[in-house]
Parts: sequence; C-alpha cells; structure tokens
Amino acid sequence: MAQTDPEQDITPLADCASCSFRASLLEAGTCKPGDCCVAANSGRQIDRFFKAHPGFAPDYAHDPFWERRAIAARYLPTNKLQPLMTDPDEAVRRVLAYRVPLEWLVQLRNDSDREVRITVADRLPEHELELMADDSDYLVRVYVARRLPLGRLFRLVADSDSEVRRIVATRIPRVSLGLLAHDAEVEIRRIVAQRMEVDDLVMLSKDEDWAVRYEVALRAEPDLLQLMRDDPDEEVRLTVRQRLETLASPANHEL
Repeated sequence: MAQTDPEQDITPLADCASCSFRASLLEAGTCKPGDCCVAANSGRQIDRFFKAHPGFAPDYAHDPFWERRAIAARYLPTNKLQPLMTDPDEAVRRVLAYRVPLEWLVQLRNDSDREVRITVADRLPEHELELMADDSDYLVRVYVARRLPLGRLFRLVADSDSEVRRIVATRIPRVSLGLLAHDAEVEIRRIVAQRMEVDDLVMLSKDEDWAVRYEVALRAEPDLLQLMRDDPDEEVRLTVRQRLETLASPANHEL
C-alpha cells in the first residue's frame, strides 16, 4: 500500500490552461501558480494577486467565491464599494465596515453579523453612535459605551450586561455616579466609590459588601468616618481609625 508523504505539498493550484491571464500575466511572470494566483481557492494566493494587480479587483467584486469577493473588496476603489454593502456573505461586509466612508456606516448598523456591527460602533461618528446603544449584542454595546459622549452615557446605566455598566462607571461624569450606587455588581460599586464626589460617599457607607465600604473609608471626610467606626468588618474599622488619626494629626493640620 502506498504511503502518504507527510511533506507532500498540498498548496492549492489552479488550472492555468483555462485562465484568462495565461497569455498576459503568466507569460510576463507577474502571476505564479501556487503563489500569486486569483483563480486558486486560496486566500493567500488571491491576496498576493490583488496586491500586485489591484486594478483587477473590480472584475471580481461579484465573483461566486465569497473569499475572492472579500479580498477584492480590500483593493476596490471607494466608489466601487457601494454595491457590496448588501453582499450575502458577512466576510465581505466586514471588509466594507472597515473601508467605507463614515457617512455610509449607518447603513450597516443593523447588519446581522456582530463583527460588522462592532466595527461600525468603533468607527461611527459620535453624534450617530447613540443609535446603537440598544444593540442586541453586549459586545457591540461595550464598544458604544467606550465611545459614547459622556453626557449620553446615562442611556447605558441600567444595561443588562455588567461589562457595559463597568465601562459606564469608569467614564460617566462624577456627579452622575449616584445612578450606579446600587448596582448589583460589587466591582461596579467599588468603581463608583473610588470615583464619586466625596460628599456623595455616604450613600455607599453602609453597602452590603465590605470591599465597597473599604473604598469609602479610604476617601471619606471625618464626619462620615465617625459614622463608620463600628463597621462590621475589621479591615474597614482599622482603615477608619487610621484615617481619623491621620486627619487629626498636627502635621496634617499644618498642611
């Protein structure tokens, strides 16, 4: 029985005999079977072909093979991209999301593919970004939360996903952090305690989680610290005492 050579070359090869470039590019040596070839079903070879001959990309914008269309889309002139906005394959539309002018992106904000919508959320002008704040996919909303103008972040304060709310907690103006003071996630309440105005810390001074109260103790003014002296957690009580002592020291008053 014949054995298969493990080092056998399995590089896809197209049939040059039927290729339209046989008498031109092939003879000139500017395309090469197994390396730089638009006819092979090989993304690497196709990309090398269009990199060397970008002028041929429009001829393959509607090719039956999805990968050939997607790679051609990388090299198409901008004025040739519009017909591909509704291409049936998401790989093609993903390329479009990276390449089209900003004013076209709104056409892709409801695309069925998450990766397309993520790219749109990453590129869409800020004044249109709020249109994607209700996207069904949490990762798209994460990108929205990272870029949404600060004054519009309140739209995502009650988002169903904790990662979205965490980003909101790190970005929202300090005066609005009270909206997240009772969030279900401890880590988010800790961020609130670290960032919110000192005068507002009282709303977290009796938080059910010791780690949140600890963050409050690190920043609270003496009046609030006095109210926290009997905190149920030893670490919080120790921090309260240490801060009260520090704030009462003569050296601190001189400052």
